[in-house]
Amino acid sequence: MFAESVDEDQIIGRVAALDLGKAELVCCVRLPGRTGPRRVQEVSTHTTMTRSLTELANRLVELRIERVVMEATSDYWKPVFYLLEAHGLQPWLVNARDVRHLPGRPKTDVLDAVWLCKVAERQMLRPSFVPPAEIRQLRDLTRYRMSLVATRGAEKNRVEKLLEDACIKVSVVASDIFGTSGRSMMDALVAGERDPERLAEMARTRMRAKIPQLREAFTGFFTEHHAMLLKQMLARIDGIDADINLLDTRIEAHLAPFADAVDQLDEIDGIGPIAAAVIIAEIGVDMTRFPTAGHLCSWAKFAPGVNSSAGKTKGRGSTGHGNRYLARILGEAAVTAGRGNTFLGERYRRIARRRGKKRAQVAIGRSILIIIWHLLANPDAHYIDLGPRSLHTINHHRNQKTQPHPPTTSTRLPRHHRTSSLNPTTPTGNARRPRTPG
Repeated sequence: MFAESVDEDQIIGRVAALDLGKAELVCCVRLPGRTGPRRVQEVSTHTTMTRSLTELANRLVELRIERVVMEATSDYWKPVFYLLEAHGLQPWLVNARDVRHLPGRPKTDVLDAVWLCKVAERQMLRPSFVPPAEIRQLRDLTRYRMSLVATRGAEKNRVEKLLEDACIKVSVVASDIFGTSGRSMMDALVAGERDPERLAEMARTRMRAKIPQLREAFTGFFTEHHAMLLKQMLARIDGIDADINLLDTRIEAHLAPFADAVDQLDEIDGIGPIAAAVIIAEIGVDMTRFPTAGHLCSWAKFAPGVNSSAGKTKGRGSTGHGNRYLARILGEAAVTAGRGNTFLGERYRRIARRRGKKRAQVAIGRSILIIIWHLLANPDAHYIDLGPRSLHTINHHRNQKTQPHPPTTSTRLPRHHRTSSLNPTTPTGNARRPRTPG
């Protein structure tokens, strides 16, 4: 039996599409024809230099283009997108996966631009999330900081391998060879000290209980060759530390307009000031871009995918590869929350026992995203953790086939020590949750 189907999508009258490259781009413009349903189009090629892009933007403004669509090609889209945005146009960044050319047809830059324009004018595309300028600057800083932290970790691994090569087993005795005691010992090795007795006596505080083990650990074959390499590696680590401290200062300055949002996110178990800065940099603070918490989880690829064929559902995992920076910080937050005696901690441990740590990280990461959406969508809201017993209460309600009220927001003040520093020190009060490591 046939039923009426109303197509509410209207063809966009004035649309442009750009096929981007590093040196040049192809622009296709489609406008309404003079008579009838016919349309006219123009295809032109421009360089990606600023002057040429400005001329193109002015031309599109004169033609009263309603929408400009471009693919997310490497980083080549950024200067074009920002320039068009500055000229008052409405650029859309779309996923290249959504605009694949039909198979069996030739593929050129001109044909790609025309195809993209035809698909765009029929509103068959979805725009990607591009945050405003202030969030983009914060994102540049936080992403660069994460890269420097990874580089510093790799350099520290090289130091440990170098000491192993010299048969210096200090990493067996000390859990962190880059602490105050370990760093003093390595500086002494670079300066020429080789006596295990003197090196072991440099231990401080709790490390002094391990002086006999340290004497054995420093009995090796550390040569001038090792000293030269160790000196270079330690200098590189110190330089990276200085760069990270400089970035922390800049990040804190960029976070000043979002201080309230940082305080809200800092209330969540496992989220510290650094993690809050990364989350704001990746998703922003305006949740109108995501109508519901489910939309945010789906965008971040922390939602189950739907893959059904022949009456069978397959692959109930994540819908794909999402934002790796956001996924990394949410994974760290989930693990950190799993160590606490909280609702999220108990849920993490329960899922980890049943389904493994990976799935537990995804599940808790999704829960944290839902809490984040509610907090940012309600500026006056505060997160209150009801403790691990609330998980049993929720499970009891589910067994009774009733829907419990989600205790995610409240107007109560946070219960623990507050801090806005990107390098938090030990709080003077009794902190009831661990902090996310940098």
